[in-house]
Amino acid sequence: MKLHDLQPAVGARKSRKRVGRGLGSGQGTYAGRGKKGQHARSGGTKAPYHEGGNLPTVRKLPFVRGVGFTSRNKVYYAPVNVDDLAQEFEVGKEVNPMTLVEAGLVHSVREPVVVLGRGEIDKALTIKAHRVSETAREKIEKAGGSIELLPLD
Repeated sequence: MKLHDLQPAVGARKSRKRVGRGLGSGQGTYAGRGKKGQHARSGGTKAPYHEGGNLPTVRKLPFVRGVGFTSRNKVYYAPVNVDDLAQEFEVGKEVNPMTLVEAGLVHSVREPVVVLGRGEIDKALTIKAHRVSETAREKIEKAGGSIELLPLD
């Protein structure tokens, strides 16, 4: 085999479409460009940015996404309020993520739990949560309960 014998594999190279070569070719008359108009002319396209007078999508994107930066490390807590705890649990019970899931106050054990201070509580509960607001802490301790903070995994 010599250099002049080298050829691409059969079907590897496709011959170009020869437009405007008569009606019988199937690409005659308008040569695949339709009739009159911008796209029938040579050089007849606008930049991708041009959208016919509309605000280009590229300029809309910052407003669609929302403004600013979104941290990948943000922790999303499952909120539980003090009044929910007062309704669901008996005096002296231990409240932890597992019991909250069983009570239907939290969807998953994997979600970190934050106890918030809406409502009133008059029961002494032992609460184990990942975070507790100041007002919730005051109300729970005032009712005779205790709080233990769990580490975030």
